Formats: sequence, structure tokens, C-alpha cells
Amino acid sequence: MPLRLSDLFLRTLRDNPADAEVASHQLLVRAGYIRRAAPGVYSWLPLGIKVLRKLEAIVREEMDRIGAQEIHLPALLPKEPYEASGRWEDYGDNIFRLQDRKGADYLLAPTHEELFTLLVKDFYTSYKDLPVSLYQIQTKYRDEARPRAGLLRGREFIMKDSYSFCLSEEDQRAAYDAHRAAYLRIFERLGLEVVPVDAVSGAMGGSASEEFLFPSSVGEDTFVESDGGYRANVEAVTTVVPAAIDHSDLPPAEVHHTPGTNTIETLVAAANENHARADRAWTAADTLKNVVIAVVMPDGERRVAVIAVPGDRDVDLKRVEATVGEHLGAAGEVTVEAATSEDLESHPLLVRGYIGPGLELEHPVLGAEGATGIPYLVDPRVVSGTSWITGANHRDQHVFGLVAGRDFTWDGVIESVVVKEGDPAPDGSGPLRTRRGIELGHIFHLGKRYAEALGLQVLDVNGKLATVTMGSYGFGVTRVLAAIAEANNDERGLVWPGSIAPADVHVVATGKDPAIGEAAETLVAALEVEGISVMFDDRPKVSPGVKFSDAELLGVPTLVVVGRGLADGMIELKDRRSGEAEQVPVDGAVTAIVERVSSLR
Repeated sequence: MPLRLSDLFLRTLRDNPADAEVASHQLLVRAGYIRRAAPGVYSWLPLGIKVLRKLEAIVREEMDRIGAQEIHLPALLPKEPYEASGRWEDYGDNIFRLQDRKGADYLLAPTHEELFTLLVKDFYTSYKDLPVSLYQIQTKYRDEARPRAGLLRGREFIMKDSYSFCLSEEDQRAAYDAHRAAYLRIFERLGLEVVPVDAVSGAMGGSASEEFLFPSSVGEDTFVESDGGYRANVEAVTTVVPAAIDHSDLPPAEVHHTPGTNTIETLVAAANENHARADRAWTAADTLKNVVIAVVMPDGERRVAVIAVPGDRDVDLKRVEATVGEHLGAAGEVTVEAATSEDLESHPLLVRGYIGPGLELEHPVLGAEGATGIPYLVDPRVVSGTSWITGANHRDQHVFGLVAGRDFTWDGVIESVVVKEGDPAPDGSGPLRTRRGIELGHIFHLGKRYAEALGLQVLDVNGKLATVTMGSYGFGVTRVLAAIAEANNDERGLVWPGSIAPADVHVVATGKDPAIGEAAETLVAALEVEGISVMFDDRPKVSPGVKFSDAELLGVPTLVVVGRGLADGMIELKDRRSGEAEQVPVDGAVTAIVERVSSLR
């Protein structure tokens, strides 16, 4: 049956919603595909459901193609499996928790590793049962602190998540490669340019992972690439570490009076004016900037840490957030913020603008063994023998010639600075370029973390118990839909690819002549017989201008206009993307439309 606009549950909007900042959010709401129910929560309307189901069908086809089997797990989950894996606490405020009438704890599933693991544990006991891959397309819930950009970052969203269960590393690599290839086929069928990049595993754990990023200026992720083929999320980029320097003949450090130099710029200027060196001018790269951060641990505890970076670099809090938890002993996800005035006031030895690690190894200020007890982490460029200008922990005083490894040490090395255009790729493949992107998928070698936590073992070929190895493969269905809308629109509205458009053809009947309506009805019926899905604007009292505006907003790839040309035996066939139109005879219209639709599917 055609989608008749005369009775379709649809209201289009001429103006953008006040809370919509990105094109996909604006257009999906204006075109009546979704409607906001609460911050980060959306209702799906008939047209939105059409597109969503087509997208899900493509995902299912490619998952089935690699032999994965579909299941469906509950979204309301008991606390106990997440306690066993440690994630009940690790997730902190990022999950929705609730209790039933008996006081038992539950959560709305943010992801389903634990339930998949327990399901396989319940069914399989022998190596003969493995390998197996299971998947579902299911709604997930995360209590995002700042839901934004419509479907790109919501509190309720639809994911395809799949898991492989293998006994050998070889089988696990094969499952990982099969999922990777399936993802690339899905994106190709959707017409999305997606870049696979190396990524950090984060709270998921595991030995390796890749993200699939859609390049977009509205993306929250930054990734890098080189001409030689290196690609990685900036969180996963590693620094080309300089060699250690022999510091045996370096002079001792000296403290100098440096009034009014609480910024890198003023410090460098004062150093060149009052403490000039003979070989060259001082630069920001000669200074050691000590940045105070606040880390909110999974249990809500707020901890202060200091990160030392060369003064010509800025700290990227998102990169810090990806790995700082490991240095602080956090088992799950942490949140990182710039330290507040209250954080600094609670540590009076930290003098804003003049912070440093201390002059002597025996009496450090920073570090777990220092006077403050504050963890001290350094950039990989801070290697033994490097000499720095840095704060002396007193107002208007800096240390010149403070040597790493001789005068101060640290608790850990952390990748923390903003990756710059032109930084060398860690594999030697050339300078890096940075781009923004939207994460659409993430695949992991999980290893044995969840299997060990939940006791997933089977008998191996020798009759001994062996722990199963797992892989995890996430695909953001609703986020992918939003990314397609971001990639396929113009100033007039959406332009859906044929693979997931709500209909193959949008037929518009214009004019008051009853013959026009009759001809349009005949054409629609003939297209339906040919298996062409049709959206039919048969609204009798709506002007042609409004009909055309709605057609362009709704974004069906092929527009067919039955109007005044009918008197000459012609109808108009228009390409929504290019705007090109052609007149085709009524008698040959069905054949022409079928050919066009077939080329777009």
C-alpha cells in the first residue's frame, strides 16, 4: 500500500526546533521522522520507523551472512551480573538504576556483555560447541550528562551488539575479521564514507579495538591519518618518544626571580630578557607546564592529579580521560575536568602559575611520595636528561635547568596533549592530519575479562576446563541513521539514499483537473505491482508549492510529478539529489521509474 499523505500521521515544520543544533536533528524533526519526548529521548514516527527498519534489515543481512545468530535480551537487567564484572560501580552515574517493589536492584542496559556471557555459559560446555557468534538489535540506555545533537548523543538509543565466543585466538581473530568486513559492507551499502581507526578499549577492556568514524565537522571524535596509511583516534595515538639524554655534565638547577610570569608567554619573554642563552632564544618548548586536573572516580570520589607537558603543547582532557583511570587505579570509566579554584585551595602547596615537581628527588612536591601526595604524570617527551624551565612552587619564582631523572621523577607517563597537524605518525608513515568524526561502530578483542568474571569455561579437546575468549562488536543503529541524514541533505531538506529511503518514489499530484488525480492513482497502482514502494501526495486542498516543499524536505530520492504536462501525455521525473528533471511519456513512465529505482537501491 502506498504511503498516502492525506492520512499519514505526519506534520512537517517550516522552522528548525529551538534545541536543534545540527542538520540531522533539525531535519529529522522538521520532516516528521522523530519527535522529542525528553532530553536525549525521541519518539519514532511512521516515516522514521520505515527508515529505521530498512537500516536494521541491512544490518541483519550482513550479520546473518557471517553466520551470527540473532537473539533478543531484556533491557531491564538484574544487578548481580554487573556486580560480578565490576561494572555496577564502574559505570558510576552513567547508568539508570532502579529498584522493584521488593527493593531488588536493576539497571537499564547500557550494554549486554554480561548477559551474553551468562547465556552462552548456560548453554555450552564443550569445545565442540564453539566458535559461535550471537547478536541482537536492542535499545540501550545511558544517563548522558549532556545529551545533544538529536540522535547523535541520546539517553535512549538502538544498537546492534554482537559477541563472538571462541576457544582459540585463531578463531577469535577470524571472528573479528568477519565482523570488520561485515561492517565495511554495511557502510558501503548505506553509501557512507567511514574510516576504520585504531582506538582505545576504555572501560570495555580487551587487547585491541577499532572504531568506524564518519568524517564530519559535528563529530565529537578527532582522528588522525597519514599519507602512509596510519589511522587512529587521537586517544590511541602514541608519541614518538625521544631518546634519553646523558645529563652527567649538565649544571645544577637554579631558582630565579621571575615576577609576573604566571603564563608560558610571559615566562618565555622574561627568560629571554633576563636570562638569555648564548646559542638561541628560549621558546615555549623549553618550559614544563604543570596542568592540574580533577578526576571523578567511578564511585564519585574527586581526585586531583598534575600532568606535566612541554609548554608549547596543550592538554587534551578527552585523551587524558581515556587512560588516566589506569594510573589512578580506577577499575571503570572516569570523568576528567580542569581543576577548580576549590581544588587548588585544598592543596595550598600548589601555587597557581608557579607549580613544579620540586628541586630535589629527596624532597619532591608532586608525586605519590611528594609533599602533596598528588599523582604526577608526564608527557612521553619528558625523558631522562631533558632540561626544563618550570615553576619553583613559590610566587614569582621559576627553576631553570631542572633535569628530568636527576632533579625530579614521576608516577607515570601519559598520552595527554592535543595532537597537532604535522606530528609524526608513530609507525613512521609520515606527518599526521587531523579530522573530526562521528563514531558509528566499535569492535573489540575482549579477551577473557568477562568470561573469567562470570565463569564461562568449556571442556577443551583434552577434557580440561578452558576459559572462553570473547570479541565484542557494537554498531550504533540510530546514530548511523543520524549520520546518513548529516551526509545527505541540502538547503531544502533530506536526500535519502535509495537503500533506506522511506519509499522508492514520491508521487505528487498537482492541479484541480480530476484526470490528474486519476492518472496519478493509476501510476501508483502500477508501480506497486512492480514492487516499487510509493509515497503519494494525494492531499486535495494543498497547493503545489507546499507539496513540492514537503517532497524536498522528506527526501525520497525520486520525485514524480503528475500535473499540467499530463495534457500533453507527459509526466515529470525528478532526481532529488541533483535536481535534474526529465519529461517522460505516461505510457513509458513505469518502465523509466523502475529502471531509476533499481539503479539507486
